[in-house]
Amino acid sequence: MSVTSKENNEAPVVGRSLWDDARDRLKANRAAVTSIVVLVLITILSIVGPIVSPHHYDAVYRDYVKVPASLEAYPRQDQIEPTFTSIAKRARMNVESYTLVDDKVEAIVTSRRDLDQRYARYFDRSDMFKGVQIVDVSDDGKQAKIVAPVHYMHFYFGTDANGRDMLTRTLIAGRVSLTIGLLATIVAITIGVIYGTVSGYFGGKTDLIMMRVVDILYSLPFIFFVIMLVVFFGRNFVLMFIAVGAVEWLDMARIVRGQTLSIKRQEYVQAAEAMGVSSRGILKRHIVPNTLGPVVVYMTLLVPKVILLESFLSFLGLGVQEPMTSWGVLISEGARNLQGAPWMLIFPSLFLTSTLFALNFIGDGLRDALDPKDR
Repeated sequence: MSVTSKENNEAPVVGRSLWDDARDRLKANRAAVTSIVVLVLITILSIVGPIVSPHHYDAVYRDYVKVPASLEAYPRQDQIEPTFTSIAKRARMNVESYTLVDDKVEAIVTSRRDLDQRYARYFDRSDMFKGVQIVDVSDDGKQAKIVAPVHYMHFYFGTDANGRDMLTRTLIAGRVSLTIGLLATIVAITIGVIYGTVSGYFGGKTDLIMMRVVDILYSLPFIFFVIMLVVFFGRNFVLMFIAVGAVEWLDMARIVRGQTLSIKRQEYVQAAEAMGVSSRGILKRHIVPNTLGPVVVYMTLLVPKVILLESFLSFLGLGVQEPMTSWGVLISEGARNLQGAPWMLIFPSLFLTSTLFALNFIGDGLRDALDPKDR
């Protein structure tokens, strides 16, 4: 009796689903896990980075045009005096003496005109000095002392041809590229899954007509389609993912249609039909859920493809407009300034290639994890 009661009190064995096995196989794939970490890190940097950055993505620093990437603060010591002297000349002042003490310039200047605090505006307009004061004005107003605190800034990725911080612009470009890739992929997946399941499930003339529509859309040149949209609607952020997503769903539709043709012959689908389940219910409960494996894998491969397409269109000038930017726009600008400012190309390219590699490794990991032969 004791043995029987003990057996009855034991908890039932919980089985493992196929999704649990796929998750464990994905965790065992080091390349895929590392790629997920890299992708999450890039996404977090793109979202949080522009918020915490001291520079706005469209802030222009005229004194720091095409400065190289550096961990040291700007301005450098050899830049302060020439800039100060140049500003004084624009204000028609002569620098009689110059000293730099505790990150603060103290200079004696003279002028043919009367000197007052309004002349400090010439220096405040510069990016190197903030809070400039004119003190110790002589009785005749022709000589005074200028106290100009030096304003230091960091440009870890350097600046572009307009004097804008490349770090902030690279991160804000990541927002745009990743958002376009995600939204365009969602549009393509949604349209492709619905279109493919309907075409494959109903078959016959419905399938024939729907697939001929896909063939016609395939014959249209993608660039021509985008140019036509630009002519009618102009260049904007929303247009990008609509244009790309409205074309990339064609591949998804064919993939899902092939999966649906195989699934609808399974016994559980035929049993549901025999029980009188509606076509909508069968599509929702049996067809679409069983196509999610290939759909998820294709989604991870479609995101980098969409990002590359956006970069290509931006390179051609059909993408996002200034002052907003994307990795494609930054790479295009960096290619034009490669000889004199290679950092303008290096950093956006590193972010773009890292994202593309990460997404491809994740796609390969998901494909292996969801492979029916490994279950």
